[in-house]
Formats: sequence, C-alpha cells, structure tokens
Amino acid sequence: MADMDWSDLRYALAIGQLGSVAAAARQLGVNATTVQRRLDALESRLGARLFERSRKGYQPTEAGLVVVEQARRMADQADEIERSVFGRDRELTGPLRVTTAFVVMAHLLPQPLADFACAYPGIEVEVVENAFLVDLSRRHADSAQSWARLEADVALRLSLNVAEHLVGRQLGMTHCRVYARRGAAVLPQTLTPLPVLLRELPWVAFERDASGRVYDRWMGTHLAQSQVRVRVDIFNAVAAMLRTGVGIGVLPTFMEAQHPDLVAVSEPIPELSVPVWMLTHPDLRQTARVRAFMQHVGDALAQRLA
Repeated sequence: MADMDWSDLRYALAIGQLGSVAAAARQLGVNATTVQRRLDALESRLGARLFERSRKGYQPTEAGLVVVEQARRMADQADEIERSVFGRDRELTGPLRVTTAFVVMAHLLPQPLADFACAYPGIEVEVVENAFLVDLSRRHADSAQSWARLEADVALRLSLNVAEHLVGRQLGMTHCRVYARRGAAVLPQTLTPLPVLLRELPWVAFERDASGRVYDRWMGTHLAQSQVRVRVDIFNAVAAMLRTGVGIGVLPTFMEAQHPDLVAVSEPIPELSVPVWMLTHPDLRQTARVRAFMQHVGDALAQRLA
C-alpha cells in the first residue's frame, strides 16, 4: 500500500457524506468523472469495494465505513492544525470571513462594517449571508487542490441557542412588532391588541413548512387560523410586501429606520425577542484580525442594539 494516494480519501469522504458521486463532485469543485476515477483508483489500491451502488445512492460497505471514518478523522486533524496555526496569526492584515443572516447584513452591519474597513484597511472582510449558524470548527473540501477551507472566522447570529464550543459574546437583543403600510385605509395605523390583529387582519407570513427560526415557529402556531395572503422566505421580502398594503406582518424593530412608510401596529412580541451573538472558534480568538473585528464591530453593534 506504499503507493496509496492519500488525497483519494477526500473523494471517498465526500461520497460517504453526500451519498452520490454528483454531489461529491459539486462539493469538491470537480466533475463527476474525476470523482469516479479517484474512487476506482482507491478501491483498486485497497483491493476492496467501498460503496454499493443502488437507486438510493452510494451506500458504504463494511470496508467503506472504515475508510470514511478514517478519512473524517484525518480531515478533523487537518482542520485542527490549520486552526491552530491560523490562530497564532498576529497581523492586522489578510482576509476575514464573516457569516451572518441577510437581514443583519442589510440593516445592522453596513455602517459598523464600513467603519471597520476604514480603520483597518489591511483586512479584507468577506461577508457570507447565510441563514444558518455555521459550525466554525468544521471545514469542507472545496477543490481538487486543497484539503479544505475555513467556512468562517466570525459568525454574527440572531439565535436563542449557540454551539457550546464557540466563544464570543451576546451583543444585545432584537425585538419584533407587527407593521402595516402607513396610510393604508383598510389596515390599522395605531397600536392594536395582538389577538385582534391575528383574528381580523390579512397577513404576510413566512413559508408554511419553515421551522428553523423562532419566527417560523411563532407564525406556524399563531397564524394557523389567520388569513394569510402572501408567504415569503426572508424579512426583506416581508417588508417589500407590506409596503404594497396587502396585509400586516412581523418585522424586527431595527428595520424601522429604513422603512418610514411602515408603521408599528403592535407592541413588541415577547416570544420573538432574540439575542444577537458574535462568535468564533476558540483557536481563532487570539488572531489579531478576528480580535479586532469582534471588538470594533461588536462594540458598535452593541451600542446600536442598546
């Protein structure tokens, strides 16, 4: 087994995790033929079939399970080495990837981010608008030339719960109210009891099957008997529909400043008050650019949320 090409293990790991050659190819950034060729080469070297092909996809054989588990451990060790080395970086230069939700990028982050960019011109910030909390301790293979790349250095999240292995701080709380188009004759223009709004008014809501966020679950419960006219997937889309006057809907209060054509018609809804977290992996918290970002932008956001 001296001629084993250990990079082939990346391909076996991707197939084992995703269940198909096509999906593995997309993740690795190569074509499916390359993935199949590398898998065939690995099976030939090992003298064992690693996956059973079926209509349900690629299912690991007993040997395949062993290989996939060992490959996963190697990936974890590679992640640990890269994080440990990266975490010792003391320079206020280089790239910094931040992951957050679209609504945060659109309404909370722009000015603090611009101020940070001016204060630290040597740091290039890349914002990935992602609605799901990324596990900063995990990376994913993304090309045929590299084992893995860091998913994000810092996560800025609206979340009731965060992973215990991440470190950071709670910056403050966000609150939600019900809004209507200002001046709409058929919609309320003053504070109205929530039960009345739920019972008597048309709504703009989130997707029926969405359940990942506290807002999704609240709407699924409280709007079950309400008249829902339109369903969308993000808060910016809710605001766009509310401006048409088609109905009322829930928005975070920090969106008010950019939507003067909307008026709050309810008090803040306690069940929809959510903390804002700024998080990183423990191995990265002493990196100069991560520390600078979390301090500079974190302080600005905490002041805004206060």
